[in-house]
Amino acid sequence: MRELLIVGGGGFGRETAQMVAGLPEWRLAGFLEDDSTRVGELVDGVPVLGDPAENIARRPGAAVVVCTGNTRDYGSRERIVNRLGLPADRYATLVHPTAWVSRNSTLGPGTVLLAGVVLTASVTVGAHVSVMPHVTLTHDDVVHDYTTIASGARLSGNVRVGPGAYVGAGALVREGRTVGAGALVGMGAVVLHDVPPREVWIGSPAHRLRTQGDPS
Repeated sequence: MRELLIVGGGGFGRETAQMVAGLPEWRLAGFLEDDSTRVGELVDGVPVLGDPAENIARRPGAAVVVCTGNTRDYGSRERIVNRLGLPADRYATLVHPTAWVSRNSTLGPGTVLLAGVVLTASVTVGAHVSVMPHVTLTHDDVVHDYTTIASGARLSGNVRVGPGAYVGAGALVREGRTVGAGALVGMGAVVLHDVPPREVWIGSPAHRLRTQGDPS
């Protein structure tokens, strides 16, 4: 049994903590948060330990997973990983017992697959990727580092999702399409065409709403 530290005690961190409770190879030590006012707080019975860098340094044998990010700031996971500067072998790769990963699919360090996720054949998932419940990734999909695939999304075959992108809950992506780096695909969107980097696409069929950084 190896000790585990979760950076981020929000929704995704809490979901990951509940998954870890059912994985006998891990012992969850607590959540790590920058907010010093939360130290000692219990979140779903799990303690908030405090500053990530300090607590990771105190526990050199512990594994780490960064569980932050939402549609308002889905780049936070990459920023935290870069700030921590840890080697890849310090990061846990966590797979829910009900997820199914084909033998010829691969997962990078720091990646989390929650309940009911399916990777069918030759799927490549990079590092620090968050895959929420009941996502389906089909043959030859490539999901790059720091991406978030929200619950119920489905990617057809040969889809490419660029680094740091966010694919919203229930979204569908047509085979052979690309979602560019840092792009956001909205909840329930049906993507029939390539989504350029850093653009926000919504609707069915999906269309461009704006570019990240433009006024809302």
